Amino acid sequence: MNGATALIETLADCGIEYCIANPGTSEMHLVQALDSVPRMKSVLALFEGVCTGAADGIGRMTGKPAATLLHLGPGLANGIANLHNARRANTPMVNIVGNHPHYHIGFDAPLTSDIETLARNYSCWVKSCSTSESLAQDGADAVSASLRSHGGSLGQISTLIMGADAAWSDSPGPVKPNPAPARAKVDEQAIGDIAELLGNGEPTALLLEHHAATPDALEAAGRIAAKAGCRLLNGTFPARVDGGPGRIAVERLPYFPEQVLAETAGIKQFVLVGGDAPASFFAYQNVPGRLLPENCAVSRLTAIEQDSVDALERLAERVGAENEAARRFEHKEFPLPEGPLSTRNIIQAIAAKMPEEVIVCTDSGGGNAAYPYCQHTAPNSWLSLTGGAIGQGGPVATGAALACPDRPVLALLGDGGAAYTNQSFWTQAREGLNVTTLIFANRTYNILNVEYSRLGITEAGEIAASLFDIGNPDIDWVKMAAGFGVPGAKADTAEELVSLLERGYREPGPFLIQANGEMQR
Repeated sequence: MNGATALIETLADCGIEYCIANPGTSEMHLVQALDSVPRMKSVLALFEGVCTGAADGIGRMTGKPAATLLHLGPGLANGIANLHNARRANTPMVNIVGNHPHYHIGFDAPLTSDIETLARNYSCWVKSCSTSESLAQDGADAVSASLRSHGGSLGQISTLIMGADAAWSDSPGPVKPNPAPARAKVDEQAIGDIAELLGNGEPTALLLEHHAATPDALEAAGRIAAKAGCRLLNGTFPARVDGGPGRIAVERLPYFPEQVLAETAGIKQFVLVGGDAPASFFAYQNVPGRLLPENCAVSRLTAIEQDSVDALERLAERVGAENEAARRFEHKEFPLPEGPLSTRNIIQAIAAKMPEEVIVCTDSGGGNAAYPYCQHTAPNSWLSLTGGAIGQGGPVATGAALACPDRPVLALLGDGGAAYTNQSFWTQAREGLNVTTLIFANRTYNILNVEYSRLGITEAGEIAASLFDIGNPDIDWVKMAAGFGVPGAKADTAEELVSLLERGYREPGPFLIQANGEMQR
C-alpha cells in the first residue's frame, strides 16, 4: 500500500464521506486511491472556489468535515475566498493540497510556491512535511484538528500539504481514528455570575453565536428568555440557524451599524454566548466600530470554543427556567404577490412558496432580507454569507444538497456574487442535486451603490457608475445555466416567479430562475 491509499482509508475510517476535488498531476496517486476507496464519495468541481464552498456547505449541515483535493499553491489560492467564509463559519474541513516531491521543490518548477504561507491565512492546523510513513497519521490528526473548536476566529480548517513522494511511496497502512475531541465546559462561577446578572432587572440581551445557535442551545436560551424577560439575538450572518414555525424565535441583528445601534438601544447588559460583541462590518467615519448601546455592560457566558449547550442548560436550571414555555416563531400566511418584480414581491413569493425543511443559502442583499419573513412560513435551515466574500451561495448550496439529498435547497444569489462561482451549476447538474437557484438580476453591484450614497453622493459619476454596473452587456443566466446542464427560465412578474418556484421545487434536479427587475437599484 502506498501513502495515498493509506491516507484515504484513514480519512474514511475517521468519518469523512465526501472529497470535493479539482486534482492535477501531483495528485494522481491520491485520485487512484479514491478509486480504490469508494465509500468516500468523490465529486468533481470545475473551480476550486466551488470545492471549498461545497465542503463548507457539507460541514455546516452535518457537523463533520468534508475533504477537498486541490492542486498546489495556485489551486489553493483559487479556493481561498470560500475558505475565508468557512473559517468565519467555524466549519470543519480538511484540505489536501498536492505538492511537488520534496527533492523537486528546489528546482523552482513553474507551479512551485509557498503553499504553507497561503494555508496559514485560514487554517487552524497545517502540515507540509509528511512522509509516506506518517501520512496516514497526519490525516487522522488533520481530522481531529478540524473537529476541535479553537478560540477567536481561528476556525476549524486543517490543511495537509502532501508531497507527491509521500503519496507514491510505500506505507505501513492506515491508522485508527483519534479519540473525538470535546468542548471545554465553563465553571459554576460563570453560571452563577450570569444567573445573578439576569435577576437584577436591567434590560438584557443574550447574543447567541456558533455553538450557541444550534437547536439544543436555542431551546435552553428560549426557556431562559421566558423566565428572565431578556432578548435573544443572533449576529447578522450566522453560519447556520434552524428556524421556522415552532422553533425558537430569535432576532437577527441588521447589517448597517446605525441599524444595529437603533435595534439594540436601551439594552443595558449584553451576555455573549459563543461569540464576541457585535462589530461594524466596515469602518465608517464618525461611527463606532464596536456596536454596543450607550452605557451597556458586557459579560460572557461562553467563548467560541466552549460548550454553549451545556452552559445554557445549566443556566436555565440555575434560574429555574426548566419548565418555561419559550417564545417561538408563529405560522403566517403570505398572499401570493402580483405585478412587476421588485425586491418586496420577490421576498413575498419566496416566503409564500417555501417548502418544508428547505435549506436556504444566501449570497445577496435580497436573500438576506427574506430571512425574517421566511421564519413564519416553513421549517428551514438558513446558511449565511459568514465572511463577506461573495461567490459563496452557489457552492454552499451544492454542498448542502450533497449532504442532505432528501431536503430541498434554495440558493438566493445576487447576479454579481453568482458570477464568481457559476461553475457550481455544472456540479449540480452532474450530481443531479435538488437545488433551486434564484438570481436577483438587477444588473448591478447594488451594495456598492448603497455604500457610495452613504458618502453623501446623490449621483455617481460616469466612472463610478461604470464600476458598479454589470448590465453592459446583460448576463443571460438561463443560457449560462443551460450551458452547464441546468434548465431554467426567466421571470418578469411575480406571477411568473411563483410558477417557476413551484416548478423548481417539484422537478428533481437543479433549476435556475432569473428574476428580472429594477429592484434595489
